[in-house]
Amino acid sequence: MKLKSKLLALAATAAMAITAPAFAQDWAPDGPLKIQIGFGAGGSTDTMGRVLGKVIKDNTGWNVVVENKPGGGGVAMFTSLSQMPANGTTVGMGVSIPVLVQLVQRGDQLPFDQDSFDYLGTIAKAELALVAGKDAPFDDLEGMIAYAKEQGQLPVATMAPPQVLMMKSTSKQTGADFNLVTADGGAEVMKLILGGQVLAGFGSGEHFPYLESGDMKVIAGANQERLTYAPDVKTFVDNGLGVFVDPVFFLAMTKGTDPAAVAAIAAAIDEAVKSDEIAEIVQNAVKGAPINMGPEGAHKMMTDGLAAAQILFAE
Repeated sequence: MKLKSKLLALAATAAMAITAPAFAQDWAPDGPLKIQIGFGAGGSTDTMGRVLGKVIKDNTGWNVVVENKPGGGGVAMFTSLSQMPANGTTVGMGVSIPVLVQLVQRGDQLPFDQDSFDYLGTIAKAELALVAGKDAPFDDLEGMIAYAKEQGQLPVATMAPPQVLMMKSTSKQTGADFNLVTADGGAEVMKLILGGQVLAGFGSGEHFPYLESGDMKVIAGANQERLTYAPDVKTFVDNGLGVFVDPVFFLAMTKGTDPAAVAAIAAAIDEAVKSDEIAEIVQNAVKGAPINMGPEGAHKMMTDGLAAAQILFAE
């Protein structure tokens, strides 16, 4: 009986070893693992990416380095990523909608498409808002459009191509005139609004402290559905404009990366997304819960998203 018990214990130990997380034993980066953020410092993508890097480092012991590579709503970073050697050293973190819009708009000019990467997973889905300073001479999108028609050249800050398309579509449909100012990320959009350089701009979480302090107000929701934290505020769709964006924060690597590396990093991301630290930063950044679609889900999200991105070009 004692021998049988020992054999059963050994078998159980072996089974536990087999089912241990892949990143704990099968693969580790040969040097630093870089997470490149496709937006500037201080925005919601940046803050979530930095916490993600910290949690992965804490969980695995890997040397994780987070870098900002802004430009084109993440397109500059993903362009570089698509052309890197597939050596398992660099992860790109971006937002789905800006990349999808560029693929729809000028996919024949880009060196990548949605199949040019090995996908690792997602962190969250963003709620995008059009916001203005507390003293802006309008309180909603209808009022903003009316003011732009009266005054002309109303300055609006955007941080990615989809927002530019939304405002251009709004201008075309209503006759309102907007002066679109490009920012490197949500943090810069907030600075432009607070500094008076623009009257309104888009935020995906960077505006929350200013809503709480009363320094800003929500003018419109930019998603298909109304904002969960401002359900009484109408969307662009509610205003009859028919345009919306549903951004997802996702991570990917160069196509052809060693499957062991992809599996290990995807497992490390999945483990990190389940942590309390990620739950807290996602709640602070986008007022929602973490969402990891996994490698296959992230790839499907980008593939299916091309059709949704076409809506922005319908008008």
